[in-house]
Formats: sequence, C-alpha cells, structure tokens
Amino acid sequence: MCVQLEGFSSVRSRTIKGQDQQRFGDDPLAVRDTDHYKAEYVTGFVEKWDELIDWKKRSASEGRFFIDQLKARGVRKVLDVATGTGFHSVRLLEEGFETVSADGSAEMLAKAFSNGQTYGGHILRIVQADWRFLNRDVHGTYDAIICLGNSFTHLFSERDRRKALAEFYAMLKHDGVLILDQRNYDALLDGKYGNKHTYYYCGEEVSAEPEHVDEGLARFVYRFPDHSEYHLNMFPLRKNYVRRLMREVGFQRVDTYGDFQETYQADEPDFFIHIAEKEYRGDDRPADGYSAAVQTARDYYNSSDADTFYHSVWGGTDIHIGLYGPAGDDDIAEASRRTVERMADKLEITPQTRVLDIGSGYGGSARFLARTYGCRVTCLNLSEVENERNREATRAAGLDHLVEVVDGSFEDIPLQDNAFDVVWSQDALLHSGDRTRVMEEVARVLRRGGDFVFTDPMAAETASFEELRPILRRLHLDTMGTPEFYDREAGRLGMTRLEFDDLHEHLPVHYGRVLAETERREPELAGRISTEYLEHMKTGLRNWVNGGHSGALTWGILHYRA
Repeated sequence: MCVQLEGFSSVRSRTIKGQDQQRFGDDPLAVRDTDHYKAEYVTGFVEKWDELIDWKKRSASEGRFFIDQLKARGVRKVLDVATGTGFHSVRLLEEGFETVSADGSAEMLAKAFSNGQTYGGHILRIVQADWRFLNRDVHGTYDAIICLGNSFTHLFSERDRRKALAEFYAMLKHDGVLILDQRNYDALLDGKYGNKHTYYYCGEEVSAEPEHVDEGLARFVYRFPDHSEYHLNMFPLRKNYVRRLMREVGFQRVDTYGDFQETYQADEPDFFIHIAEKEYRGDDRPADGYSAAVQTARDYYNSSDADTFYHSVWGGTDIHIGLYGPAGDDDIAEASRRTVERMADKLEITPQTRVLDIGSGYGGSARFLARTYGCRVTCLNLSEVENERNREATRAAGLDHLVEVVDGSFEDIPLQDNAFDVVWSQDALLHSGDRTRVMEEVARVLRRGGDFVFTDPMAAETASFEELRPILRRLHLDTMGTPEFYDREAGRLGMTRLEFDDLHEHLPVHYGRVLAETERREPELAGRISTEYLEHMKTGLRNWVNGGHSGALTWGILHYRA
C-alpha cells in the first residue's frame, strides 16, 4: 500500500535563506533508518518546534491526563525518554515529580534546558541517551517512564523497537508504568486521516501534513509562517502492533486511550496513548486488573437492569444470536439452542474432551455440552452476577461435577497452556477492546490439533465507520472484528480455518425478535427494569437490525484448528 498525497510536488527538502539543511539524499523516500532522526532535528527545526506544539494550548488540551495517571499509581520518580524541547519534563517538575530528562538529540536537549529556565526557572537534569542502550546511558530505576510526542515512531526496525521496549521495561521498578503515545497511523494507512490539530500540535499557523505514506514510511512536511519547511521520515506504527510488542516484552496490562480518553471515540482520534503496567498480579488478580473495555462490559453485565433483562427476555440460559425458520417468529430460547447444536455438530466431542467456554454467560451452552456428551467444560466469564446464576443452574441440573465456572477475562485467561481440546465462544468477543490479545490467549490454552469454534457479531469488510458508529457507541468500543481479521490473526498464530458458516441473515431477525419481545413485555418489565435502560436497549436493538439489513454487519460460525 502506497499513498502519494496531494501537495507533494518534490521529495527533496526545500530550504530558504538561512535555514538549516536537512539531509535526506537523492531519494528521501529511501531513508528508513532509526539513527537518521539526529540529522532531521537540525537547529532551525528545533528552534521552531515550540511554534508547532504551542505549550499553552497543548497544556490546556491534555489537561491533567498524564499527571493524574501518574499520581493515581503513586509515582514519584519519572524518566522522560523523549524530552524534545522539554514540555512534559517541565510539567512534571512543576507537579513535584523527580524527573530525569533524556533524548537522543543534543539539539533538542539544549532547547529543553533553555526552556526549563524560561518556564519556571527549572534546571533540567538532562542526559543524551540512545533508547537501545538506555541502561548504559542512564542510571537507576524509575516508577514511570514516559515516551511522548510520537517519538517511538523514529525506530524503523523491529529489532530496535523490541530492544528499546526491553530497555524501558528493565529500568522500571517492579510495579512501574510506561506511558507511550503515537500518531493514529491506522487512520492514515487506511485512508481515514483527518488531523484535527486539537490535542498535540496546537500551533494554529503551523501545519503538519503527510506527503507520502506506505506500510513502511510516513513522511510528514512541517510548514511554518516564515514559509520554511522541514520534513520527518517516520515508521507508521499500527495501534495493535505496539500493544502486542509491549505485552511480548513483558508488560502485564496495556490500556489504550484516544486523545486522552478511552478509544471508543465518535471520531478517529489524532493520537493513541498506551499505558503499560509492569506489575504482575498472578491468577488471583482483582477485577480492577481488567482492561478498560472488559471492565466496561463487566460493569454492564453485573448491573441489575442487564441481569434482569437478559435472564428474562432471552430466557436466562442462552444469551446469543439464534437460528430462525422462514417466518422468523420462533421462540428466542429455542432459536438460541439451535445455534449451540449447530456449533456442536461441527466437533467430535467425547467424554474425554476438555472444553473452555469463554464469555459463557449463564452457562446454557456448557450445560448442553456436558449433558449431551459427558465432557468436562470450564466456563470463563467476567460477570460475577451471571457466574453465580450459572453455578446455581448447573447444581440444579446435577452437572456441577462436569462444569466449572471461573471468574475472569478472555484477554488474560487464568488457565494453563495447552489445557483444552476445544475453545468455544458465542457472541462475546466483540466486547473486547483487544481481540488480537484474545486470539493469542486462545492459541495459548488450545492444544495442538484442538478446535476453536465461535460466533461473533462482526463488521462486514466493506462497512464504513459511519455505518458502525451507532453500534460502537452503544458497546463503548472503537472497532468490531471482521471475518478477515479473525482469519488473519488465526493464521498468524498457526491456526487453520476449517469453515466460516455464514449465517448473517439471522442477525437482524434475532435482534428484531428480541425487540418485539421487549416491546410486548414492556409493561411487565417496567417495574423491574429502569425506563432509561429499556429505552436504550430498544434503540440499540434497532441499530443492530438496521446494521444487519444494510449489510454493514455479518455473523456466523467460525471454526479454526490449531
């Protein structure tokens, strides 16, 4: 994928009289080297950098986001590894943090030191350091490391990125935190770029625009009021790629925010902020260890309104999409059970089969499998309210010797590697803000030759963000999975797709059926469920119906083998 953007008339750096020359050679698009940033941040560019940032406006736009994140974690000692001209180092000092300011550019550090004296009379403790050898250049350990200003983008090789993150990890205390931001390159690469200049680069008379984009290079031009122009060649980091690298280095929890909020924004954010925690909590980690998206889903399904609605309207056994006859007026519980049966028919289940049901809800599928095949089923679910109903129903059915219920998240499955013959899930994965992580966890706990079979309401590959917006807002998410996404991630993890049983026509029928049942029983439900919840639910159900009919959504049974 390569995009040549309008206004890119020449790839050569242009200069005006007295402007420092940036050195990109005869072919600037070929310059894809980590160390080149030192030649890009020439004196003239550094001197103008604060015009681009606009300290006062940026301070107002980000508010106390970073300060509050650090103070909430009891941070005292901070290493700012991408000091730049000193904006965040000065803010940290003013808030009382013990701060060391590092950067690879001597020009930037000189400007930062000067700015520290100008803004508050601070004497910055500056260190010129290469992230790949941070432990060599900087001494001590820190409560927090911040890497802000889209700086991580200067690392062009996978090896350099992994080495830098490993150095950050090593310099953090056992419960330390890394805060790293990046431009929303996903939007840029996918043709959705629309820099609002609202949060990060706030200088109104300065432009920062892409000239060339491909999967290995984002070349930006920076234009200033005196008609001078400078360029930066950067690696376009995708959000989930960065999150995966952080986890693989060893960070235990990674939350991602968009423009200083959770990433389920109404519009594409300009920047992403990743907050990665080093602390290891073990299998008995408390609920506050859940990611933001999972915690949102947990709070929702634990609420009295949600529990009453799903237990009553969906029948309290299966709370997923059902399979309907031509008339579309089947009983919801019966239609839902047909989905379970159709999924089970794709597998060879015996009493020796070990099944993990992730996002198991009230446990209807688990009890069906245990009762029908005599297999052992472990239910993993984030809602303690649903889990208790599951345990009660399982004991009443005399199946508690075969069905175990575990509180937890499928983003961090608290179970052993290679422990299951089948991983099963129904309409639950959409609630994750990190489906890549879920797929990795599934691959981890699934034995070689095991089966992963699941359903999930998904976005059609051709669906636009505008079409999905009402549903995403309802779910408090920024994306939905697609069949192509699951194929890609499964392939990366060594799983082979056996089948996609495309049943998309049942999605709008099911939600329409639930809507009709909700409206029919509304007088009865009104005394048990809040009016506000019922109104929001009906609106949400209509959005699902509309999305299904428009072709923006799809649904079916996906079957992979490890």
